Amino acid sequence: MDILVYQIFELGTNLAQVMKVVCADRGENCHGRNETDNRGYGPEDNESSNSKIAMTTATQIVSTGLKARRWVVPTALLSGLVLLLYASVLKGLVLNWWQDPNYGYGFLVPVFAGYVLWKERFRLARLPARPANFGLLVMLGAIGLLLIGSLGAELFSSRLSLIVLASGVVIFLAGWEMLRAVSFPLGFLILMIPIPTIVFNQITFPLQLLASRFATFWLQLINVPVLREGNLIILPNYTLEVVDACSGIRSLMTLITLAFAYGYLAESRRWARYLLVVLMVPIAIVSNAIRIMGAGVLTYHFGPEAAEGFFHEFSGWVIFVAALILMFGCHWVMRKIPGGERSAPSA
Repeated sequence: MDILVYQIFELGTNLAQVMKVVCADRGENCHGRNETDNRGYGPEDNESSNSKIAMTTATQIVSTGLKARRWVVPTALLSGLVLLLYASVLKGLVLNWWQDPNYGYGFLVPVFAGYVLWKERFRLARLPARPANFGLLVMLGAIGLLLIGSLGAELFSSRLSLIVLASGVVIFLAGWEMLRAVSFPLGFLILMIPIPTIVFNQITFPLQLLASRFATFWLQLINVPVLREGNLIILPNYTLEVVDACSGIRSLMTLITLAFAYGYLAESRRWARYLLVVLMVPIAIVSNAIRIMGAGVLTYHFGPEAAEGFFHEFSGWVIFVAALILMFGCHWVMRKIPGGERSAPSA
């Protein structure tokens, strides 16, 4: 912990030095317009005029390239300092994705965010840079959030501070308009951060009860004798327990992430994007309950061994693919609504 605090204070010192370089570049008139000679030319001066225009254009290209290059060093230094400061945070985050099946989708989140930025790179390059000093306050607030989260052993705050810091850097170097332009990929990165354990537990237990309740109801509809006590499904020959892993939280979080990505790529209407995400909640709950009902049917007719091993894993994939098909079906229905045939967004 002492090492982390020392790193944060050391980053502050180095950050101040980098800011001096950045502010020096920002102080130049980078957005000034090059004055051009507006004098008229007669037909006899066409060759001379074209030569002057070509020279002016070449000068502008070289000048723009040199000015753009001046940002490479401070940006690289700032990125290196951020990576150094967040090395332990990023390492723990990656290990979390690798070791916890509930968050295995986390590897795809930064990849998709990077793809969105690459896809919009030309549009972003055309945006005027209007740096705002408020971004520096946001960056300092992010470092403070990292310090508080580290001292309190609160991983969510420490990891969230990285996204806050990135937002501050965008505001400080490019301005609010650029932040609005990259708001989706930055906000999408929040989905890669595992939710706090206390929140996770508050979500999983109600999901367990809902899944066991639906599964019990459907088992009774097909004349399978069953009783339910909490998250226990009591059959004549076996008792099924709907544990955390069977609550559906894994598929729910993955489907919500996929719905955000799919909605951004395939849907231009905001309300339709949000509705797709909201629909993932009942779809995940119902599909998980169907999986549990299938396990109950096999257990009742063939014993508990039939519902374990291969069936348990295979049924999970089948139900997940079925949930994706339902998502596509819901979007197909939305496109039939008047005004829903517009093409996917380009921004």
